[in-house]
Amino acid sequence: MRVTQMMLANNTLRNVSKSYDKLGTYQQQLATGKKIHRPSEDPVVAMKGMHYRTSLTEIEQFQRNLSEAYTWMENSESALNHTTNVLQRARELVVQAKNGTLGQEDRQAIAREIEQLKKDLVQVANTKVAGKYIFNGTKIEQAPVTDGTPPTVSNNNDDFMVEVAKGVKLKINVTPNNVFNQGLFNTLQQIENELANPTSNLDNLLSQLDGHLNDVLAERAELGARVNRLELVEQRLAEQQLIAKRMISDNEDADIEKIITELKSQESVHRAALSVGARIIQPTLVDFLR
Repeated sequence: MRVTQMMLANNTLRNVSKSYDKLGTYQQQLATGKKIHRPSEDPVVAMKGMHYRTSLTEIEQFQRNLSEAYTWMENSESALNHTTNVLQRARELVVQAKNGTLGQEDRQAIAREIEQLKKDLVQVANTKVAGKYIFNGTKIEQAPVTDGTPPTVSNNNDDFMVEVAKGVKLKINVTPNNVFNQGLFNTLQQIENELANPTSNLDNLLSQLDGHLNDVLAERAELGARVNRLELVEQRLAEQQLIAKRMISDNEDADIEKIITELKSQESVHRAALSVGARIIQPTLVDFLR
């Protein structure tokens, strides 16, 4: 096959152009720190990157769900702690009212405080977080307790579940009927009524009050156990997030030291190609006429 001057020139230009492409690729990798910038450059890396980023997005969504779960549980714990204090105060007042030396005026003062404690518990039962009632199961738009004499309870006891990991849902609310039930408000109302009778026997009502207090303490313990589990899930998600980010980095980030070495090598090859091309392309007639 006859090799012409034009063939040599075209081959030289094509090879020099490829060399420029490689130099441009290395320069872009150094500037951005990434192996590829278009999926067509390496479809395998691009597909893996999509998979890893999908996993990372899921993890970040679960972490946002965890934040909401913590908000509900922390507010629930605060409300239950307050309820415990209120019921303990009510118990102290009942024990005080059982003292036969108290006059009717003293019993009326205790009754007025019991009434205020009852109203305070109504407000606690209707606690809202981000516009949602946290003590009404899945009916988060409806108040569970209506103030009255006694207050009326119409709570929903369904579990409010939040997905905290793939395929894992956790109950984040307390069971309302175990805390703010009709029996609790009826007991407080009966205590308030009985204090108007100087000869009333408060022993049975005190026993009922103790039962309600124990129910609240049991619910707090159950909530604490779920908070502990939530913390374990949070730790696991944090570990998965670090792993996902490392996999994305390993898959997409350029090895800077390697790229610099290859760039230097390619620069040498490029200069050699230019030098050889200048020698093998013969002078034209114009060069001789200068």
